[in-house]
Amino acid sequence: MIATAPTSASRPILAPIPLSVPSNSNSGTLPPLHEASGFATFGLRSPILRAVAAEGYTTPTPIQTQAIPHVMQGRDLLGCAQTGTGKTAAFALPILHRLSEPSTAKRKGPRVLVLAPTRELAMQITDSFRVYGKYLSLNYTVVFGGVSQGSQVAALRRGVDILVATPGRLLDLMSQGCAPLGEVETLVLDEADRMLDMGFIDPIRRIIAKVPAKRQNLLFSATMPPAIATLAAQILRDPAKVSVAPAATTVDTVSQSVYFVRQSDKRSLLREVLRDPALSRAIVFTRTKAGANRVTRDLNEAGVTADAIHGNKSQNARQNALTAFRNGKLRVLVATDIAARGIDVDGISHVINFEIPNEPESYVHRIGRTARAGARGVALSFCDAAERTYLRDIERLTRANIPVVSNHQFLANSNEPTPVPTRQNRGGRPGNRRWGRG
Repeated sequence: MIATAPTSASRPILAPIPLSVPSNSNSGTLPPLHEASGFATFGLRSPILRAVAAEGYTTPTPIQTQAIPHVMQGRDLLGCAQTGTGKTAAFALPILHRLSEPSTAKRKGPRVLVLAPTRELAMQITDSFRVYGKYLSLNYTVVFGGVSQGSQVAALRRGVDILVATPGRLLDLMSQGCAPLGEVETLVLDEADRMLDMGFIDPIRRIIAKVPAKRQNLLFSATMPPAIATLAAQILRDPAKVSVAPAATTVDTVSQSVYFVRQSDKRSLLREVLRDPALSRAIVFTRTKAGANRVTRDLNEAGVTADAIHGNKSQNARQNALTAFRNGKLRVLVATDIAARGIDVDGISHVINFEIPNEPESYVHRIGRTARAGARGVALSFCDAAERTYLRDIERLTRANIPVVSNHQFLANSNEPTPVPTRQNRGGRPGNRRWGRG
């Protein structure tokens, strides 16, 4: 994801990248290179600059400005930035620059390995590499679970320069001898905090044990909890550290508000809120997969076009829902936190927390789906009595009070008792607060 062109301040960071963009697409007329491009100051090779120019972008984002020089120099990097700030281009552009150097060596495995927590994010990262590297003779592939491995194995056998993978499927292919990692020069861990939340720490360690000890390591995370700091200390060597915002802060361009409502009235409140045509493209977050299905059924029965994405959905179903949402055929996408990680859809007007997340960091990630790259967005949260504790956790983490909407017909009695919510333990190290996931 790259910064907006200065002529359109409200334009998203990067237009949606179609999944059908072919690799090695170096035919045709090269677009003219804008000599005033801020990306030219990094010393990136001309084909990469032309690909950036072809997308209409000239101004790097802060994370790109800080990270790209370090990555081009071969340094390890620890990057902390909010979602939607252009982290993918911050590592993809300098990696492409380094790979584009002439080489006659024959290689059996990838030179770059990027690990991502979800299949959606892995696909988006791969497409970004393809777009930025479309004038280079490089090969890219992505591997993830939930689909047949046949085409993935075939791509690996043909040879790839850049491999983007989710940890589970990569381990499966490694165990079958289909994914040699002995020539990896650069290892990227993207959305590292979410990978740890999803229980991928042991798979990550097993994968790292199979890549060469001499390599460049890049770790990017939206938040920096202690577990991430520990992982970074173990794998990074004298890293450059870049951060464009304090960890766990929300962007100023998101207008936030909370509705106090009984749990039994939440679906009615959601239907009422969606009567406003300003909610043109909204993501509704639930904590569980079953909850996402119930909300989706209720919205469709009410005449609101909606679909759900979560871990029980097939890859095709999830991708079809995302495509329909991106193309405007769906007004509402209902998602759990894990399934939604990596959603990069332009023009999301609203994020609705149908249920308050029981991890306060998840709130930051959720509302980051809107207000991308300076555009404005709205985040609404429905809070019942049992969720007041979660709301206080969020306000404590973000150091901000969320305004309360009190003029709605489903307002809960402010005097009713607030029960202590039940925390769901999903394992992990002693003292590490980790909740159940959907």
